[in-house]
Amino acid sequence: MTDLPALISRYAERFATLGGGTHHISSPLGAWLVLALVAPAAEGDDQQQLLDALGTDARSAQRAAAELLAEPHPAVVAAAAAWTDPSSARLIQWSGSLPKTVETGAIPSQAAADDWAREKTLGLIERFPVELRELVVVLASALATRISWSIPFEFADASELRGPWSRELDRVLHAGPSYAHHTAIVDTDRAGLVGIHTAQGEDLAVTSVIADESVPPADVLAAAHEIATSDVAEVSLFDLPQGEHPLWTITEEESTWSGEHLEAVLPAWSARSQHQLLDLPQLGFGAAGRTLQHLAGDGGPVEAIQSAVARFHREGFEAAALTVAAVAAGVPMARPGPYRTGVVRFSHPYAVVATALAGEDDRWDGLPVFAAWVAEPENAQD
Repeated sequence: MTDLPALISRYAERFATLGGGTHHISSPLGAWLVLALVAPAAEGDDQQQLLDALGTDARSAQRAAAELLAEPHPAVVAAAAAWTDPSSARLIQWSGSLPKTVETGAIPSQAAADDWAREKTLGLIERFPVELRELVVVLASALATRISWSIPFEFADASELRGPWSRELDRVLHAGPSYAHHTAIVDTDRAGLVGIHTAQGEDLAVTSVIADESVPPADVLAAAHEIATSDVAEVSLFDLPQGEHPLWTITEEESTWSGEHLEAVLPAWSARSQHQLLDLPQLGFGAAGRTLQHLAGDGGPVEAIQSAVARFHREGFEAAALTVAAVAAGVPMARPGPYRTGVVRFSHPYAVVATALAGEDDRWDGLPVFAAWVAEPENAQD
């Protein structure tokens, strides 16, 4: 079976370049799905560029996309559509060759496309991101989630961040140790020592990763995908110096229970982004667009856009993305001893990755669905 989480993490590293270190939300998975659907129709250099972006052969990629669409994750709405000019027999033949899970038909009105966008994104995106007038072929994917945390965050005073954001905000989120909130310190190849927090709810895990401010955002996002999609070794608080660190604080006291635990303080945030997918050739949308042009009989200009939104707050997480390519014309035993407590502070820009949780043999298990770079914090709200 194709290691889909690894392929999406690889593609996400390319996608992160579009964000350029600015506050944004994206769905590399949503973009990858569009490439996977068009790849079998590509030829020559365009096919090679698509295979390089996908990280696997065309048939395997399309088969994986078909399986994800046929068996959506319980916490993720997933859909795709291929709309074509009804006068083009070649486009109709191509759309008929797509997996049955892809909606096909004539290019709809703008109002109908907006309705499709709202329905497939749980109302989070209200308008289809491209104008449909004069288009001859449209290939789109939609992904959306809206979950509640198994245990909501608590509130904390923003001063607990002890960083620049503590002066911008009044109230932030606090997570103590629980089955629904996990905080740790991890040593990574790409970003060095990082603080992580993972919140869970309704079969989705949202992992936030903060590194030293000197680490490039692309490296932090790469580390976040690695942490979110694989088992990583955590660093014990007893292997770290006590006291203040730019990312955390560690204290120690004598206790009847020797051990350690970590808490986290982090801001609420929201993001709305629009990504021009043709701006970065490595994403494969130039090749995808040329393939669609060829199917349309050398059609007009290509558009490739992803529109994405997200909100991370006390009660839960919601996110959606529309991607379009178009052509115009266990518990340890207790023992007495020292007990260490740490608090990881998300007080400067950091990475977020949302991954699906499912059974071991499920295509969705461990799959990164959304990724964000958080640089614009918000006050935590009731």
